[in-house]
Amino acid sequence: MAGDYTEYDYVAADTIDVSELKPLDPETKKIMKGEFSTGLKLTLFYYIFIFAIPILNWYAGDFMFSRMWGGMTYSWFFTSIVAMAMAFIIAYIHTALYEKRLKNNQKFSDSTTTPTDKGRTL
Repeated sequence: MAGDYTEYDYVAADTIDVSELKPLDPETKKIMKGEFSTGLKLTLFYYIFIFAIPILNWYAGDFMFSRMWGGMTYSWFFTSIVAMAMAFIIAYIHTALYEKRLKNNQKFSDSTTTPTDKGRTL
């Protein structure tokens, strides 16, 4: 089916041997390391919060199962409303840190270009 297309040369999907890939350039390696570090820290923060809810349910059951408004308990409030807000806040923090890192890398790359290279884009 895919081999029937004539607009381009069809290349069959195959596996890639990781040992044959070229190593990453230092800038890309630095960006990926920073992204991994940020993602790991934010993930751990969220998991600690999520895993704290059952612990609070066990040790502070009187508080966690007391009613707020409309019959909602604190346990459900933390699990649903606060956890969803935290997901949005974590996404915002991750995006803001990425944009800051990207801006810093662009400043660095702009200062290392020669005058004839300025203004060129890929």
